[in-house]
Parts: sequence; structure tokens; C-alpha cells
Amino acid sequence: MELKRKDLILPELSYKIIGVLFDVFNYLGYEYREKYYQRAIAKAFKEIRVNFKEQVYSPIEYKGENIGGYFFDFLVENKIILEIKRGDNFSTNDISQILSYLKKSKLQLGILARFSSKGLKYRRIVNIN
Repeated sequence: MELKRKDLILPELSYKIIGVLFDVFNYLGYEYREKYYQRAIAKAFKEIRVNFKEQVYSPIEYKGENIGGYFFDFLVENKIILEIKRGDNFSTNDISQILSYLKKSKLQLGILARFSSKGLKYRRIVNIN
């Protein structure tokens, strides 16, 4: 497969992830809660043999003490954070959330996916720090 863009971060893996998201949306549609999309995505990743972890805890420390943490929906191949949402619009909070995850984990790429009444929407979020 010839890639049209040479400047994308992790293009092959992100294309696989986006393909899974479209497959899940095309099969399930819009009617379901986020947890059911998450279960379907996990099943699809297993079917295509993509390594992933679900609900990955990433602690936040202050002066050596754990003060809380984040839970990523998915960490795919230890390279891309996938965060899924339900509803029609992306918010600045959604984008800020995944940027925080990326900075904390020191990963370069996150995919923010939204299962909406208007179809599947997604954004590639890049950590430039």
C-alpha cells in the first residue's frame, strides 16, 4: 500500500485503528452507550491481532506521592492512545483530555473518536512537546 501522506505519525497503525472504528460504527450504528462501543472495539482488535490494553491507569504524582491518575480507554501497540466518546460534537475538554494523556505518557499520537448520530468522527491529536 502506497501512503499518500509522508508526514503522518504512525500512519499504518492509525489507519488500522480508524478502520476498526468504522467497522464498529457501521455494524452497531449510533444507539449504544460508550461501554458497548469499547467492548466491540476490543473484540475487533483481537480479531485483527492488534495488541492493546483497555482502561490503562496512568498515575499522577506530586513530590513522589500519588495524587490521582488517568484512565486511557485504549493504549494500542504501546504507541497510540485511543479515546472514545459518544455524541455529536468534539469539545475543547475532549481534546484537552487526550493532550494531557499524551503529555503524561510521553506518546506522540492519540486518536479521539466520537460515535455520533451523524456518523463516526475522529481526530488525530499530536503531542508536539
